[in-house]
Amino acid sequence: MDLTELMHVGIVVPDLEAGMAHFTELLGIGWATPMENQIEIVDADGTVTPVLNRICYSAEPPYLELIEEAPGTPWVCNEYSNLHHIGFYGSSPAAASEHFAGVGCPLEIRSGGDGDPAWIYHRDPLGVRVEVIDAAIRPMMAQFMWGDPTR
Repeated sequence: MDLTELMHVGIVVPDLEAGMAHFTELLGIGWATPMENQIEIVDADGTVTPVLNRICYSAEPPYLELIEEAPGTPWVCNEYSNLHHIGFYGSSPAAASEHFAGVGCPLEIRSGGDGDPAWIYHRDPLGVRVEVIDAAIRPMMAQFMWGDPTR
């Protein structure tokens, strides 16, 4: 994993707007426009699940991603830490997935649809997930998150 390709840190919150307000007050963070999307996730057994995904990214680096809790998915709050994942861009999420699985960090979910996944989550033994996002979609992600494909 190339640490220079760190993209964001994901934190699960019970309520997206309240989480944004909290981190603005706490850390002075500004936010991009919150997003709500119906997505399909695929677990390690191949089960496809539609999920309403509510997220928001901080406007400036280092980027934080707030994810509203979605019961019955990996995006749930817990009594310990709601640090959910560390997200990286990678040239081959499929190759990264093989690497992570080979070092004891099993696949948890990946993006749905045909072809190679746009992103994958692997869960390490400490409970923190590693997300790899296909670097080919970096301009689309920057447009999606901040309205600026050059970020």
